[in-house]
Amino acid sequence: MQLFFTPDIDPSNIHYFLNEEESKHCIRVLRLEAGNEVQLIDGKGGFYKAIIQDVNPKKTLLHINSVITEFNKRNHYLHIAIAPTKNIERIEWFLEKATEIGIDEISLIICKHSERKEVKIDRLNKIITTAIKQSIKAYHPVLNTPLSFNQLLAQPFQGQKFIAHCENSDKINLKDQLITQGKYLILIGPEGDFTTNEIGDALHIGFKAITLGQSRLRTETAALEACFEVNFLNR
Repeated sequence: MQLFFTPDIDPSNIHYFLNEEESKHCIRVLRLEAGNEVQLIDGKGGFYKAIIQDVNPKKTLLHINSVITEFNKRNHYLHIAIAPTKNIERIEWFLEKATEIGIDEISLIICKHSERKEVKIDRLNKIITTAIKQSIKAYHPVLNTPLSFNQLLAQPFQGQKFIAHCENSDKINLKDQLITQGKYLILIGPEGDFTTNEIGDALHIGFKAITLGQSRLRTETAALEACFEVNFLNR
């Protein structure tokens, strides 16, 4: 069954018009017709089943048959702050896979060693949207606009805070410290790693240094490993 992203849908209404982009995809690409059943997700936890009533390449009319709120809501909240990689395709890959596995919020942080300081947020959000449709997730992860490392540290966060870095110092395993069904913020640095001062600043305000294994991981791989571990430990 085909699935569409409908962030502006009102769950109290029984009719909904697909926007022009989704209408064209519905009719000209998928070649769906009146009477076909489709599924909708609103990015806020709503999962809908609907029937096509009238096909129109600009505004296809749907009749909503049912809605489930908080569809497959996860028992924890994961926020990963990651430095954009020089090759933006690596961040795109991370966003796609992390969305499929399960993530709630992503912040792009500019660090001392960052080789990329600008990103196209609209493009990255489209990748996330495609990933939630692929994996049938009703929640759309929040992608924040880039901010500096210090700006990120200054933001309040009520939950467990971790930083993954490559310096030789005492670190803990995530599985030994993570409290299940909680909120987590994990920092992942750039290709050149966090600076000693950045690490110290994070530790000073309550972040705990973690290890993600014995291998030296790329930025996007480390972030995905952290994402996987958090989801696995919360199963």
